[in-house]
Amino acid sequence: MDKINTAVIGTGFAGLSAAAYLAQAGYSVTAYEKNNTVGGRARQLSANGYVFDMGPSWYWMPEVFEKFFQDFGYQPADFYELEQLNPGFTIVFGQDDTLSIPADFEQLCVLFESIEIGSAEKLRFFLKEAAYKYHTGMDKLVYKPGLSLWEFADWDLFKGVFKLQVFTAFSKHVRKFFKNPKLIALMEFPVLFLGAMPQETPALYSLMNYAGLKLGTWYPKGGFGKVIEGMQKVCEAQGVVFHTDSPVNHFQVVDGQIDHISTKYGDGHYDGVIASADYHHVEEQLLDPAFRNYDANYWSKRVMAPSSLIFYLGVKRRIEKLKHHTLFFDADLKLHAVEIYKDPKWPTKPLFYVCCPSKSDESVAPQGHENLFILMPLAPGIEDTDALREEYFSQIMERLEDYTRVPIRTALDYKKSYCVKDFKADYNSFKGNAYGLANTLMQTAHLKPSIKNKKVKNLFYAGQLTVPGPGVPPSIISGKVSAQLLIQYLNHK
Repeated sequence: MDKINTAVIGTGFAGLSAAAYLAQAGYSVTAYEKNNTVGGRARQLSANGYVFDMGPSWYWMPEVFEKFFQDFGYQPADFYELEQLNPGFTIVFGQDDTLSIPADFEQLCVLFESIEIGSAEKLRFFLKEAAYKYHTGMDKLVYKPGLSLWEFADWDLFKGVFKLQVFTAFSKHVRKFFKNPKLIALMEFPVLFLGAMPQETPALYSLMNYAGLKLGTWYPKGGFGKVIEGMQKVCEAQGVVFHTDSPVNHFQVVDGQIDHISTKYGDGHYDGVIASADYHHVEEQLLDPAFRNYDANYWSKRVMAPSSLIFYLGVKRRIEKLKHHTLFFDADLKLHAVEIYKDPKWPTKPLFYVCCPSKSDESVAPQGHENLFILMPLAPGIEDTDALREEYFSQIMERLEDYTRVPIRTALDYKKSYCVKDFKADYNSFKGNAYGLANTLMQTAHLKPSIKNKKVKNLFYAGQLTVPGPGVPPSIISGKVSAQLLIQYLNHK
């Protein structure tokens, strides 16, 4: 019997995960990548002795990575060294007004108590609730394909539906526990990056606080590119064949199934396909209108997570005051969120984030230099010009130089910007989004774009625009869930 051929489109975390599980199940797997290296948004950029992670830089939920590698008989340590960061991250409210989050939970409780009397006990209770959501979410919810409400007819889930707080607003939930604006900002920051106003995000997502404050913030030595490299090696050990610089142009559907995939190198026949490239792009550009799950009107109504203005900077001196992760909250969080989600515009006074991995890793910058990744969340689909990028570079650098008391701009020996136009060009990203679909109540679980094509029997989707949602761990899980659905389909064909 001939081997059954499958294809995976896109080789970010979701695509690599899907490819590995398909190959493990005995299928022949070809992975197509439009860029010249695998990794999707987690690609690396090497220049002038610097190695920049181009996208993800927060390593949370380490057990999701462990679970992936263990499924193939490996450990993360077989591919990269993991270090817990201490402090996990620092929030800057002003020149001498910062909050550094210790790795040790008891120290974190002491810190909370020093800011707001009685908050240590409240933090314990808040995170106890969040731990329930995290374990229920990570053990049960995220592995559901979101195809029907009946998936939630699990007695434990049903009993816990109120404890999961899917119908309570995150901002309201946080304010039940904490009054101090610094503690509120600390609890709300993951939500801004997840992609919605805290007022419109389900309190279910306090599970992110549990991940960040209790499970810790980690760093893979060598950067996220090492995680991608490890996943690619797992794929290759299973027999996956990779074609880079190979954008897919069209899916040929015959009798309700994809029969052929067209690339610039010719056509290939496949029995099943997982599209982990941008969902909107796959639907609009690769499928004929009759075979799409959603029309343009549907997509125009989706609430997208932010895009980003990113700068990759090489600095030929040390910057003592910076830690590995620093969040600049020396501006109005609510105003910036409104200017992303409600009144889309370039922000009046942006919040921004600085990653300085050279604090933890000598391999990512020349000796005595610093590697900086600066990210400013931005409304998706917004105008993107070189002049605007430069204007905001100046704004950000003035505040960063003021805080660090280092003239960074005069010490640059590498600079590259990345914004809406680049997300569209490199990833066919809908509206140039960086993080996928916003995690609003109306875009949770089965209300997200379907992981299954309803008109093409052997086509499934993976990645940040379908279940379980945006972020690196959810993308890895998405790849596994979509692979399981395709395997199920091919086994019963």
